[in-house]
Amino acid sequence: MKNLFDPATANEVKARLATLQPDTRRQWGTMTGAQAMAHCAASLEMALGDFNPPRKFIGRVLGPLIKPLAFRDDQPMRKNSPTIDEVVVQDDRDLEVETTRLRSVIDRFTTTGPSACTTHPHAFFGPLTPEQWSILMYKHLDHHLRQFAA
Repeated sequence: MKNLFDPATANEVKARLATLQPDTRRQWGTMTGAQAMAHCAASLEMALGDFNPPRKFIGRVLGPLIKPLAFRDDQPMRKNSPTIDEVVVQDDRDLEVETTRLRSVIDRFTTTGPSACTTHPHAFFGPLTPEQWSILMYKHLDHHLRQFAA
């Protein structure tokens, strides 16, 4: 499966990021491109342990059932998947600022590798290995890049 520890995959994601424009229309959802890129950067920062959101009740119940499905193959994340409040972005953002920030966090995640991943449980899925974080972060970035046809 594709994962963000692989430098070639990280470069592919960054190339796709470069195609985003302020007027790029979303294919689904409500976030603007800038908000989605800020959301993705925050999610990567969570994976790196910069902040640790609490487990959600729904994740404690459904996470163990859905986790094996999320990591079984390269199937993309579904449209309009739920997210945790801690990474929701609702204010106006600048696309150039947010894509620059996101590229920087991608580089940090990729170059620091597995040792930099948090051991704090994911709010929905619970405990993840560094490899699972890397797969999930790739799938999450792919999801939002597809949202903007990038």
